[in-house]
Amino acid sequence: MTNSSVTPVALSELTTMRVGGVPAAMLEPGSEQGLVDAALAVWADGGEWMLLGGGSNTVAADEGFDGTVIRVVTQGIERLPADGATDAAVRLRVQAGESWDGLVAHAVEQGWSGIEALSGIPGSVGAAPVQNIGAYGQELASSLVAIDFLEEESGELRRMEAAELALGYRTSALKQGLRGVVVAVELQLREALASADGTPLGEPVAYPQLAGALGVQQGDRVPLADVRQSVLALRASKGMVLDAADSDTWSAGSFFTNPIVTEGFARALPASAPRWPLGRELPDRVIPLEEYAGVGPVPGADNPMLVKLSAAWLIEAAGIARGFRLPGSRAAISSKHTLALTNTGGATADEVGQLARFVQGRVAAEFGIILQPEPVLVGLTL
Repeated sequence: MTNSSVTPVALSELTTMRVGGVPAAMLEPGSEQGLVDAALAVWADGGEWMLLGGGSNTVAADEGFDGTVIRVVTQGIERLPADGATDAAVRLRVQAGESWDGLVAHAVEQGWSGIEALSGIPGSVGAAPVQNIGAYGQELASSLVAIDFLEEESGELRRMEAAELALGYRTSALKQGLRGVVVAVELQLREALASADGTPLGEPVAYPQLAGALGVQQGDRVPLADVRQSVLALRASKGMVLDAADSDTWSAGSFFTNPIVTEGFARALPASAPRWPLGRELPDRVIPLEEYAGVGPVPGADNPMLVKLSAAWLIEAAGIARGFRLPGSRAAISSKHTLALTNTGGATADEVGQLARFVQGRVAAEFGIILQPEPVLVGLTL
């Protein structure tokens, strides 16, 4: 097909969930131009295709993939001119195949703030805008300037500003049907403010759990390196930092997104249910069962106050404990965090799917909410 062709291997070897069969073909272009050429060649052939970066957000079927997998492995971090921004601005152009956590580590080492709370998130830089990754009070949307995007429909490589990507909670236009390849990502970080002794400080701590772990108040600034280490420790305590020796981390991270519902719907939940007001902006998905089933609109749905709920709390409150697994299954709820579905060793994609459907069913029966999967499902349906 192209000189970037390699012998296909099972997707279970290339994804953090460790499930998935062998695709029909696989390409691993090593340069930016090679990535563009490979994608254009695959599209010209007209067959099925999929992108694969770090494999942390992909759950593939056991039967494999009857098409071409394009592995994005391009590398490079380039600092751009400030382009009229303030002297403290740091503009970066990052190749899509770079490790996201590697980029965060590099930024912290350089004394650049803006993404330090996104430490430990697995996967590649090119996948970050697809999900609009976020954690511990920071979101990619706050730092993203633009992407270089190869659009399948037109075959054109173009720059897309962040405002064109319809970034929302764990979603974007790239996740909602805009097909193509993220070739590179442009970010704007900041030269970190320094403490009295010259230590680079992170952005104001915006998440209560992180503030507690750091022993500070929300809004305080602490050293960049301390933020990174605290975030990594928090993620590790939840099984969200990959460890080849710990099957409790063999997962796709958070398997379900936190549902967004109307304030009226949220009031019907137990008072102990965590919730975070989001304002009145219409979300990409609203999950109440009565809307999903088409029974009728929620009062005030023309301009509802929206609330984000905790999917982890809903799962536990529906009676599913950490470590739960279906009889005979090798897929399990993480023993550290109910939001992660894990492969305890040798699990199949079907077993992961069965467990996910069971969780959805219990939460729907108990609370009338349909949890939505966060990973990309290849050949699987829930």
